[in-house]
Formats: sequence, C-alpha cells, structure tokens
Amino acid sequence: MPHLFIRGLSAEQVKSISIPLVEELAELCACGTDNFTLEVVNSTFIFEEKEVPGFPFIEVKWFERGQQVQDQFAQIVTKHVHLLSIPEVEVAFSAFLESSYYSNGKSFAAV
Repeated sequence: MPHLFIRGLSAEQVKSISIPLVEELAELCACGTDNFTLEVVNSTFIFEEKEVPGFPFIEVKWFERGQQVQDQFAQIVTKHVHLLSIPEVEVAFSAFLESSYYSNGKSFAAV
C-alpha cells in the first residue's frame, strides 16, 4: 500500500529505478511489489517569476510500520535517487490510520 508521490524527477528517471527500488522496499516491508504505487507528480516550480528545475521531494503515504522501518525505507529511496546522480533528495512520510482508510467502502480496521 505504500504510495510514493514523486516531485522533481522525470517519469523516465523514476522508470529507470522503479524495479530495484520497489523490490528492495517490498523486501523491507515484507509485502509484494504489487502493493506499491509510484506516482510522478508533474509540478511547475517557480522562483522570482521564472520556471526553475524542481527539487527532488518524495512523499510516502502508508500505514505506520515503526521508526526503524521508516528510517530504512527513507535510506533505500535516497540511495536509488542518488544513483541517478542527484546529490540531494527529501523524503516525508504521512501515515494513514487503518480505521480511516477504505477499500470498496470497507474500512481496513474491519479486515
């Protein structure tokens, strides 16, 4: 279920790291690779009335898995972005409560 919203990287860049990134994250989270969604968010970045290149920022929305797993997840994401010769990236996490997440009208807390 982890959903990665990726800004500041092109779709082609994300495609090039998608398989090894998701495989490593799936192993860490002990789930299948089909549980992950990578979404490249096309944003226009503005500074001083000009369009400028975006800064790599990855927002992860998921169910809480503890600080240790979160730290390792961020390290894995950072490593794969660095492999694109991008020296800096930021990763932020937002956790869903199972009682606030629904699939086909059914709460994950009830599953």
